Amino acid sequence: MSYILVADDDEILSEMVRHRLVTVGHEVHTVEDGEQCLEALQTRTPDAILLDAMMPVRSGMETLIALKSDPVHARIPVIMMTSRRSQEDVLAALRAGVADYMTKPFSPEDLALRIEGLLARNRFVAGDVRMPHSLH
Repeated sequence: MSYILVADDDEILSEMVRHRLVTVGHEVHTVEDGEQCLEALQTRTPDAILLDAMMPVRSGMETLIALKSDPVHARIPVIMMTSRRSQEDVLAALRAGVADYMTKPFSPEDLALRIEGLLARNRFVAGDVRMPHSLH
């Protein structure tokens, strides 16, 4: 089981993401903006962060830049979830350090598979070669 932090101001999407990831065995904490995301890191470090690009208080890009500039949290993999589809937006997020970029709308199954792949890669790099969770 991995601990996933989801930062998105869309309650319906956050709940859909939370439900899908809990169903496949993850612990999920949701917050509504980038500032709350950074605050949540002070109490517990997640295995991955799902980050909406457009949020109130602090945008996803601002949050990503703050995360990646902090040596304590820079290695946390981040998946950007956004309706922004332009090549410019995708490249800016990749340059800032996202591990993956998903455009909305997306299927919960696609998200779960991407999370599993991301977590499996991180476990492999860390030397922990356990089999990933079943998605069924």
